[in-house]
Amino acid sequence: MKKLLTTTGLILSPSLALAHIGTGLTHDHGFDAVTGFLHPFMSLDHLLAMVSVGMIAAMLGGRALWLVPASFLTMMAVGGALAMEHIPEPFVEIAIALSVVTLGLVIATHARLSLGAAMGLIGFFALFHGYAHGVEMPETASGFAYGLAFLAATALLHAIGILFGLALGAIGGPSGLRIRQAAGAAMGLAGMTFLIGAF
Repeated sequence: MKKLLTTTGLILSPSLALAHIGTGLTHDHGFDAVTGFLHPFMSLDHLLAMVSVGMIAAMLGGRALWLVPASFLTMMAVGGALAMEHIPEPFVEIAIALSVVTLGLVIATHARLSLGAAMGLIGFFALFHGYAHGVEMPETASGFAYGLAFLAATALLHAIGILFGLALGAIGGPSGLRIRQAAGAAMGLAGMTFLIGAF
């Protein structure tokens, strides 16, 4: 996961940095990094979606363990860059709420998505999550420090979801399945409350 995060950050962060080129030169980059890192933990909708991505990766197993989180990280960085360039993206809050509902249902029903379908679905929702992070970036913040930090926080949440999913798989049997279904259902219900609040 550390190797994945480092590679993704190095590839994608320049586009985030260009959005605010010149800013942050006299700013505290450490503060920007802390702000970016904490941001995903401060919104329950983001947190649940990112953990669910890890759980789905664990459900699929194999290459999905790194490709599914990588698709989210990649498209989230793209969404963040769009926001920093002030390119409009409609229905952001609705899409974020729908992501929690949809990913929760995938977990609750133990849907056997193909790897490509999982990456496409998760990448689509990641655009909106990244956009929201980019929009909420402080005006004086360094795009590079802030962007790399929220990618790191997202990767950490994915890792937590993967570990939880693998633990449930290790339990196996009806108990593991019931816990997974309950977790997915709870995420779906939480997503419904977010969706109602988005209108």
